Order: sequence, then structure tokens, then C-alpha cells
Amino acid sequence: MVLNNKIQFKIYGIIGSLITLMVPFFLIFFNQNTHLETDQSLCPLKMLSGFPCPGCGITKSLVYFYEGNLQKSLYYNIFGPLVIAFCVATILVLSAELITKKEYFKELLFNKKLAYGLAIFLASYHFIRIIYFINHNSMDDILRQSIWR
Repeated sequence: MVLNNKIQFKIYGIIGSLITLMVPFFLIFFNQNTHLETDQSLCPLKMLSGFPCPGCGITKSLVYFYEGNLQKSLYYNIFGPLVIAFCVATILVLSAELITKKEYFKELLFNKKLAYGLAIFLASYHFIRIIYFINHNSMDDILRQSIWR
């Protein structure tokens, strides 16, 4: 049975959202949060430069959100709780679209003003994070967070 592209992309969206929501549970279960704060980041940018990328800390943010520590979740990345809300909304909307064979929120999802607004917010947040990171870490600390230790 061959599915058309729209149905396939909706199924992939649901699967991707479920994986995103499940990864922190596996980290909590297998790692038991013993090395979460000291583990080397798997971010290629942070490994090469020592500086965080805009997405750095989202996984830790999700883990702490699941553990009920909202303050630490927001500390690691302000977008962590938003990622959870977005994934849950994605699963609900795409499931409803598959069941009803209608498309919802199409105008919202393809809204250029919303996309530019989110991009400006992300860039501003990252700029502030980099300034905070530089002010609270010496160059030696930054190099220790990279692969060039």
C-alpha cells in the first residue's frame, strides 16, 4: 500500500514528536540523572568551539521539566517546555487531520510574520545566552567544554 506524501509527512511528524518526547524518559531511566550536569554535550558546534548553539540544553531542559524542576528546565533552555507543548500539539493536530482528513491551522503554520517573530526571538535569546555564557566562563572553561581540552 502506497501512502500519499501528505499522509506520510503527517505520520513522520507524529513519530518525530513521540521520539522527541520519549528521549528524556530514556535518559532519566538509563542515566538516572547522575552525570546529566557534567556529561559532554553532543552538539557539534559546542564540541568544536566550546560555545553553545541555540538548541544546546534542550534535552537537559526536557529532562528537568519531566522531573518537575521548571526553574532548572528554563535555565538550560527556555524553549524546552515550549518544545514539549509543540510536540503534544503536533501529535494531537496531525492525528486529528489523519482521522478527519481535514487540515487545521494551515494559515498559522505557514504564517511568515509568525516565523520571522520566532526567528527574532530565538536570535535575541541566543545572543543574550552567549553574553551570559561568556561573562560566567573563563576561556579555559570554554575550551574544557570543547573537544580541544
